[in-house]
Amino acid sequence: MRVLLVEDESALGEAIKRVLVNENYVVDWVQDGLEAWHYLENPWTEYTVVVLDWLLPGLSGLELCQRLRFQQNSLPILMLTALGQPEKRIEGLDAGADDYLVKPFVMDELLARLRALQRRSPQVQPQTFSLGNFSLDPASSTCSVHLLEERTKTLALTRKEFQIMAYLIQRPGQIIAGSKLRSQLWDVDSEAMSNVVAAQIRLLRRKFDAEGCVCPIETVRGKGYCFSI
Repeated sequence: MRVLLVEDESALGEAIKRVLVNENYVVDWVQDGLEAWHYLENPWTEYTVVVLDWLLPGLSGLELCQRLRFQQNSLPILMLTALGQPEKRIEGLDAGADDYLVKPFVMDELLARLRALQRRSPQVQPQTFSLGNFSLDPASSTCSVHLLEERTKTLALTRKEFQIMAYLIQRPGQIIAGSKLRSQLWDVDSEAMSNVVAAQIRLLRRKFDAEGCVCPIETVRGKGYCFSI
């Protein structure tokens, strides 16, 4: 899942990003409301949720919510704020926020609220992924391959390997260009080289081969990659 984190407090923003990345989220972190709006308008990047502070320079979180909803954009929004009064919560929810978290908060609650958004928002990817003989477990970053005679092999994946598998397993049969995978699964501040996707998929295939399993990711020459079963 790709998250746009909009938080102008540096220490808090760094802490939230670190926690989310450790949970296999791809995170773009910005500290200004206008910059966040430019990110949201970028047609090359698809976000699945916004974690949004209320008080921001440039453009407030409330104004960002209103702009998105005015455009009929149903992107899930989790609002963060130090304004905990009931009337402020109502104002934030009425502006279009899906949930509201008052500062200070513990990171476990933030993660729980994101999981709740996942469960009730159809455009947000599910917490588990299964297709054919393959299933992915985000909690352990593993892929289970279900073989004949009720045997199962479980492969430990790196964070990026898991993200590639999760992105493709949700789009079975679709050919996804390497540039699309790179734009969706590497944050905008990374300096990922043009061949980084191909390199990651080669490592994935070696991992499957070492376990005597067929990797479900197929290369379609000149077009990209697809999850094939």
